[in-house]
Amino acid sequence: MAEIHGAAAKQRIWLISGTGEGPPLAQELLRRGWWLRVSVVSAAAARAYPLHPRLERQVGALGEGQALQRRLASWPCRWVVDAAHPFAQRLHPAVQQACQTLEQPLLRLQRPVLPLGEATLLKDLAQLQSVSLEGEQLLLAVGARELGKALTLSRASGHAARLLPTPGALSQALQLGLPAEKIACLRPQSGASAHGSVEAALCRRWGITCVLARQSGGAPERLWHQICRDLGLRLLLIQRPNTVQNGLSFEALLARLGAPEAGSEDRLSADGVD
Repeated sequence: MAEIHGAAAKQRIWLISGTGEGPPLAQELLRRGWWLRVSVVSAAAARAYPLHPRLERQVGALGEGQALQRRLASWPCRWVVDAAHPFAQRLHPAVQQACQTLEQPLLRLQRPVLPLGEATLLKDLAQLQSVSLEGEQLLLAVGARELGKALTLSRASGHAARLLPTPGALSQALQLGLPAEKIACLRPQSGASAHGSVEAALCRRWGITCVLARQSGGAPERLWHQICRDLGLRLLLIQRPNTVQNGLSFEALLARLGAPEAGSEDRLSADGVD
C-alpha cells in the first residue's frame, strides 16, 4: 500500500461506509483518480470492495472521542465521507465531532426517504409494544442487535428472523429461542426482484403476515415495500433517526467530490464541517 500512504493528502478520501452505496461510490472515486481508505465494520463487508492499488480497506470500529480524532489525524485527507448506515446512531455524531475538532472537511451521504405507501411508521422500536399483532406471524428484519428487544416487545403469535450471515447473529437468534427453521442468515441482494427474492420465498414458506424492518432508504427497504405489496402483508417500519445533518444525495455527493485535481483546492463550505 505504498501508493496509498505516499499520495498527497489532497488526493485522498477516507470513506466510512457499508455494502450499500459504498462499493459503487468507491468504484467511481477510483475511476476519477482518488486514493481511498475505506472503513467497514466486518471482513465480509470489506470483501464487497475491489482490490485496487489505490484502495486500502480497514475493518473494525473506528471508536469515538480522542481515539477517533487520533485515527483520523494519522491519515490526512482531502475529505472524510460519512456514508454509513442511517441507523449507525453513535457513529455519525462521533465522526462529525472529530472532524470539527480537527477542522477536517466532512461530507455526508443522505439516503432518500422513500414513500411510505401502505407501511406503518413506528417512531422507535419501543412503539412496537403498542401494535396489535395477536394472531400475526411477524418477520423481524431489524438486525441482530435489536432482535432481543423486538421479541420482548412484540405481541405477535409467531416470529421469524432475517439476519446478516454472521456466526454471532445466528448464535444470538438461537439463544433468544427462535427455532433454527425460522432463522434466515443472508445478505440482501442489490437489485433483486421482489417476486423472485429469497425474502419473498421465506415469507410464503413461513406464512408471514407482517414484516418489521427499518426505514433505511436503501435497497432492502425498497424490497420490503414491494414484497409486502405483492403478498398482501403488513409492513412496519422503524423511523430513521435524525443523526445526519446537511447530507447529500449520491449524485450530489459525487458532484461535490469531483476529481482530485478539481477538488484539491476547494475551501470549506456549508456542506463541509459545520
